[in-house]
Amino acid sequence: MRRSKSLGAFVPEIERFLHKRRREARNNIAIAERTLKEYATPSTEEPQAIIVYPTVEGNNFEIKPALLNLVQQNQFSRSPTEDPNLHISTFLRLSGTIKENQEAVRLHLFPFSIRDRASAWFHSLEVGSITSMDQMTRAFLSRFFPPSKISKLRDQITRFNQNDGESLYDAWERFKEMLRLCPHDGLEKWLIVHTFYNGLTYTTKMYVDAAAGGALMKKNCTEAYALIEDMAQNHYQWTNERAITASTPSKKEAGMYEVSDYEHLATKVDALTQKFEKLNVSTITLLLHLLLVKSVVYLVILALIIS
Repeated sequence: MRRSKSLGAFVPEIERFLHKRRREARNNIAIAERTLKEYATPSTEEPQAIIVYPTVEGNNFEIKPALLNLVQQNQFSRSPTEDPNLHISTFLRLSGTIKENQEAVRLHLFPFSIRDRASAWFHSLEVGSITSMDQMTRAFLSRFFPPSKISKLRDQITRFNQNDGESLYDAWERFKEMLRLCPHDGLEKWLIVHTFYNGLTYTTKMYVDAAAGGALMKKNCTEAYALIEDMAQNHYQWTNERAITASTPSKKEAGMYEVSDYEHLATKVDALTQKFEKLNVSTITLLLHLLLVKSVVYLVILALIIS
């Protein structure tokens, strides 16, 4: 049979309740006795927190100065060139280095990761409106990455076209950058491959189809994506190697550089051309001498006949 609680067990609870009521009564009296001047005077009381921080287990909660410095070096200020998605990703990566009390650490650190207009937006939030990092992230992105911006970026992705003279690698990297700027585009992988392929020039499409063994559209989306990625990387590597070879001569000895094969061949051709030019001049001179002698002979014969 369960034993009922004794009256003494309820005494602490009764005392806490009475203490709370007395405190509320004192506050009400103080508010009622305040003058209009006191209402207009700035309060020295500490403002209530916007973030409701979770309970920390143990007494080992600490934010290292090095981590705080890294967070402040990657602050978001709401300038047009800043990417809010990249800011959240960077912040989560930096704060993820702390494994204990991670939720509390992130909530304490986040206000230090924003400044200027972004900080002003944070302080305009309702008191006690943020209770988790997920809620903080949603509020941040809904303010600085609204659905209208997502729709605009998604439209740019679907209208992608390869520029004239743009290599496959440059086009692929530009397309992936557009995807990175809009991680909430909602586009499936097969549609991403279709969009990129349809935006290529005719010559590049033929190049990709040949590498695919006939037609890229006959492959599944995973194979097609991997093929484009491999082709772009190969093109980038070979282009860089050719550029390095053309711009950097190889050393033969310390302080000396050997002439490339093309320059060596060009030197030989120039020397051979000069020899032919000299030979032609000598030949023409000899022919002129022969014609002159022959003319003199003809004139002598003609003079003998006449005489």
